[in-house]
Amino acid sequence: MSESDKIADAREAPPFDARAASAIDEEDRLRPRFVERVLDAVEAGDDETARQLVAPLHPADVADLIELAARDERDGLVRALAGIVDADVLAEMNDYVREDLLDALEPQQVAHFAGQLETDDAVAILEDMEEDEQRAVLSAMDPDDRAAIEEALTYPEESAGRLMQRELIAVPEHWNVGQVIDYLRSPGELADDFWEVFVVSPDHHPVGTCKLSSILRVSRSTPVRDIMIREQTLIPVDMDQEDVALRFQKYALVSGAVVDSSGRLVGMITVDDIVHIIQEEASEDALLLSGVDEGDINEPVGESYKARVRWLMANLLTALVATFVIHQFEDTIERLAILAALMPIVAAVGGNAGTQALAVTVRALATNQLTGSNRWRAVGREAKLAVMNGVTIAILIGAGVALVLGSTTLGMVIAAAMLFNIIIAGFAGVLVPLLLERAGADPAVASSVFLTTITDSMGFLLFLGLASASGLAG
Repeated sequence: MSESDKIADAREAPPFDARAASAIDEEDRLRPRFVERVLDAVEAGDDETARQLVAPLHPADVADLIELAARDERDGLVRALAGIVDADVLAEMNDYVREDLLDALEPQQVAHFAGQLETDDAVAILEDMEEDEQRAVLSAMDPDDRAAIEEALTYPEESAGRLMQRELIAVPEHWNVGQVIDYLRSPGELADDFWEVFVVSPDHHPVGTCKLSSILRVSRSTPVRDIMIREQTLIPVDMDQEDVALRFQKYALVSGAVVDSSGRLVGMITVDDIVHIIQEEASEDALLLSGVDEGDINEPVGESYKARVRWLMANLLTALVATFVIHQFEDTIERLAILAALMPIVAAVGGNAGTQALAVTVRALATNQLTGSNRWRAVGREAKLAVMNGVTIAILIGAGVALVLGSTTLGMVIAAAMLFNIIIAGFAGVLVPLLLERAGADPAVASSVFLTTITDSMGFLLFLGLASASGLAG
């Protein structure tokens, strides 16, 4: 049997056994000693032992196990776990690792996996494929599944249309609870996981929802319209996934109805998908502030290099700007060498103050806490904090320099430079992301570069300019 046949042979995969899984020490799962035991068994050709160790694991844990293995060990591991690495495992797997595994499969085999998944998970597997490979997989799929996935792929990336699943439970408003229960028990294909039943009008517009708990607690003769909740939070199909996550968080949703431009119900999004989105978006913003795109340890080195080097080049340019400022005061520094030792302090503390304001502002923008109605209040808040912090740090550094170096004038100069640079940094930390957001740019991506330029350049300019004007180096 070829490697691709073994990977794709998921029909013989043993079901997840919670009791067997509990027999594995929770502290031992995916710890180095467990991973080593599995990989040692694979290396020794003892596939049966490897399967016995891995079979009780949840699909997400199996995916993590494959990711923890070195790249040159994964092929052998997947071959040994033939029948265990199934569609559910692929759905939980890191994008880069999954891409490597799918490259070993024939289109028919990928189509087999995709057909076993809910629409949103199937789309996640196919959307990163090359166009020709994607077409080959879609042509091998069941017509109904293919139509649902092709429709999803027409929506923008990271939108509700890509995130939603088409499998949902919708019933007409004129039904009673007994009819709903009979429908849920019918042998037809229904959604596997759901917590609410959507109630729709004759033209398939959502008019309310019924919680399963409400359905189970009333008599069969109760009309659906009497127990349904009419207030809904509807999600447009083209809404960005970050905004979708904010709606789930704000309104404590378990699931949400997705509607098209005409208001018809076309899918639903469940909270388990939103948990992943919240984690992804939070990680993305944190990484972008550091000049890193995805920050995935499984990302190819070449892609990581291209993503990081451009930000290092941008930082190099900002450093050259600061160097130019310093060069203008070369004579001043030569006459008073202590200035060279003190000036990095002004720039560094100012940079940290700006980063604090920047982090708060970017987070507030990402969570919709900061909008056009309160942006100037936020600017005023950061200005007050900058003045308070600036005065405190200026007094400390000024007094310290005056006492240690015995120069009151030098202490006053560095105190004044520190105060003004922290104030400037505070304004920059809030205004730069606001201006970038208004210009249509991602504040998390470019803010740090502009902030570094401002705090370094102004820090050096203020300190050296004040020192020169005070006659310290005269």
